[in-house]
Amino acid sequence: MKKEFQLQEINQVAQEVLRLVSGKTLCFYGEMGVGKTTLIKHLVSELGGIDAANSPTFGLVNEYHSKKKGLLGYHFDFYRIQSEDEVYDLGFEDYLASTAWIFIEWPEKVDSILPEKREVVRLRFVDEKTRSIELNP
Repeated sequence: MKKEFQLQEINQVAQEVLRLVSGKTLCFYGEMGVGKTTLIKHLVSELGGIDAANSPTFGLVNEYHSKKKGLLGYHFDFYRIQSEDEVYDLGFEDYLASTAWIFIEWPEKVDSILPEKREVVRLRFVDEKTRSIELNP
């Protein structure tokens, strides 16, 4: 999938991403402010999340729950980490071993410890109100 979209279309983009992914570990690449957290917020909502998704920048990880199934997934933001040791200290491998959805912002900071089976979501600025998305480029 590769397309441009207006910001007001992000909910439809989230629906399309969920239809196209084959796994539950999604890595989000893109500049600061491009809409990674906003897209994750809409993905969590589409999956039936009861928690309002927001950036876990300072806590590194947020946990989301579902109306029907309890635990929905985990949202990581690795922007502020200084080393992969910080990620190991979080017990990252345990999170990856779960059956929950895993949303990772700034995955390039931990590339060597990411699972081989993962979905890549690249967001780019086109202009102030338009973004491009590329799934599994």
